[in-house]
Amino acid sequence: MRRMMGVGLGLISSFACSEPGSSQLGLYAQNQFQTVNGVCSPCQALPQALWYFRHETFALPHSNALVTHFDATKRGVEDTQGLTPEALPALVWTGANQHRSGLTLNAEATTVTSVEGARLGFKLVPKIASNRSYWNASTSHFFNQGPLTIRGELEGKTLEEQALVARTVWPQAFKLDLTAGTRPLQAGESLQSLVQFAHGGARSPYQSRLLWEKSPGAAQQSSGKAALGILLNGAQGDDDEAHGGHFALATGVVGAEGEYASWLVNNYYNLASNSEKGIIAGVTPFDKYMGDLNSGQSFYRPSYMLVAVFSQADIPQQIQALNNRVFQHFYRNDFVYDRARENCAGISIDTLRNLGWQVPPRGVESLLKASAAYWYVAATERSLQKGRAIYDYLNTEMTRLFPAVAFDAIGNDLLNIAHTGDKTTLTSTVMQPMAEQLEAIYFVRIPQFPSSRADGLAPVYSFAQYLQQAPADRSQWQIIPVTPNPLPEPLKEGLALEEQAPALVPMPVILFLISILGAAWVMCKLLRCWLKRLLRR
Repeated sequence: MRRMMGVGLGLISSFACSEPGSSQLGLYAQNQFQTVNGVCSPCQALPQALWYFRHETFALPHSNALVTHFDATKRGVEDTQGLTPEALPALVWTGANQHRSGLTLNAEATTVTSVEGARLGFKLVPKIASNRSYWNASTSHFFNQGPLTIRGELEGKTLEEQALVARTVWPQAFKLDLTAGTRPLQAGESLQSLVQFAHGGARSPYQSRLLWEKSPGAAQQSSGKAALGILLNGAQGDDDEAHGGHFALATGVVGAEGEYASWLVNNYYNLASNSEKGIIAGVTPFDKYMGDLNSGQSFYRPSYMLVAVFSQADIPQQIQALNNRVFQHFYRNDFVYDRARENCAGISIDTLRNLGWQVPPRGVESLLKASAAYWYVAATERSLQKGRAIYDYLNTEMTRLFPAVAFDAIGNDLLNIAHTGDKTTLTSTVMQPMAEQLEAIYFVRIPQFPSSRADGLAPVYSFAQYLQQAPADRSQWQIIPVTPNPLPEPLKEGLALEEQAPALVPMPVILFLISILGAAWVMCKLLRCWLKRLLRR
């Protein structure tokens, strides 16, 4: 019996000490961080950030590590002075203590087996009640096809009870193909057509396509080099407020075989409400951002990524350094998330522009249309606030409003820089070397994981397309309600508290109404004159 116990403990030890998911966490060494469960004292993270993640597992820099600093007089993306690339993000949302790769799942989804042959029970983290999608039999079949990277917790005191409770699951086959030849965009192809392929490609195969390389064979040398990921998530199939999709910037080091699961994603999301899927805005590993069983993007929509591989790490480091700093401002509420003015696309593209990459803007939908829509919505919805919201949507520069437009504008400028060496949009010493340092550009299509969720679609590129994709009758829209998540009063010190709310009725809207009323008055006068002349006859 003792011998059997010894063999059993050996298997558990073999599993627990198996090859970790990665020695990297984005651009940083994993061993620079420590795992914390909900509470830490003392630590270098802001008290506001710790409050938002008080029920979560996350990684913090060790106490002697250099952590990103910020200027408390600035509001966010404009805080670009004195960036320190080697400074670590103050908090990384990992979601779990265990991170293991090379695991295979059995057909029944009841056990996982490590590379060394150690077998352990497999369980799922509980479903959040408000989450509309979750693991089902089709998910088990999908993840049974190859090796996995899993983030989770070990549960059970005895050998018979021991199980890995999965929080995040990611297929290791989803990586850059470093051996593929170049397949540039062909006549009739565009980044938009790649995104919109097969209605967004929710059920299409995973694809890694090399669009450009600096010289023949350069892409094959991508392993170990720093990269920037421009990440676009599609529309959700059963949430009519989410046809615009989502956007994020990711940074990291290309793995030995093209892996990117350990890259860091800068996920800007509304902190003022409790997400129905448990999403919290933050710097988070790619596999968690995409494969979290509740909040993972891949469980409820297809995704797309452009990957720029660099010969030097400077540009990805600077981009990540500013994002680390912006999140400090965000947690303090120096600025607040807004679906029109400060959303995931807007904050991300402002970060690039403030660093000196002037991604070409695409203009606004229409000031006239925005003013007309204001009064229509205000009247039909009986709400000036809703009128103001639609006005802001239609009057926001489109690369800052629509994730798909941001992806398209950044991607096309990136390809132009790569093909021509044009530095017109690179206006700072930080960004000027981009043309020389670019080594390869990939397009990646990540299909939606099979689950109980409806298939997602490609994200929309305009407000008109949004209205075409959503039900014409707004009462038929599927909307997932959320609850407020206000920061406690003692923690409120951010600069956003000093800001004045925008006027409910903007001046262009007032001028529009005056012009309409004036035109109506003139028409009435002309009509009266015409009737008088007619009666005199």
